[in-house]
Amino acid sequence: MNLERVVFGFFIVLTLSLNVAFVAGSIETAAYHNIWILTFAIIANLVAIGLKLGDRSQTGALLLAAGLVAGLLLIAARIVWIVAEPAVGGGPGPDEMADIVSIATGALVANIIATVILVGDTLLSRR
Repeated sequence: MNLERVVFGFFIVLTLSLNVAFVAGSIETAAYHNIWILTFAIIANLVAIGLKLGDRSQTGALLLAAGLVAGLLLIAARIVWIVAEPAVGGGPGPDEMADIVSIATGALVANIIATVILVGDTLLSRR
């Protein structure tokens, strides 16, 4: 068992799971979308990107590209949240929340692609 692949796989699946946890729920209701889950998804994604930086394989390049897309979209969603949050602290309104969740859903697609690539590569390397 390769510990490096286990750790990388852990962070890929963790990022996907946190992204799903953030996106799940009514798209317009801020109460269903926790800012801390979004923040942890960003952190886990950045760790996964860092783990893939030295890999020079074609699969590593695809995983890095998918991670960069997901990271960019998650950070964009967090920036929209920061900008949209009123000074009163009530959270983003329904329109802004729909934008935030839509951006995070794009990151979810990138995370699904990364997970499929990782699983496919693992299955091919076992033969």
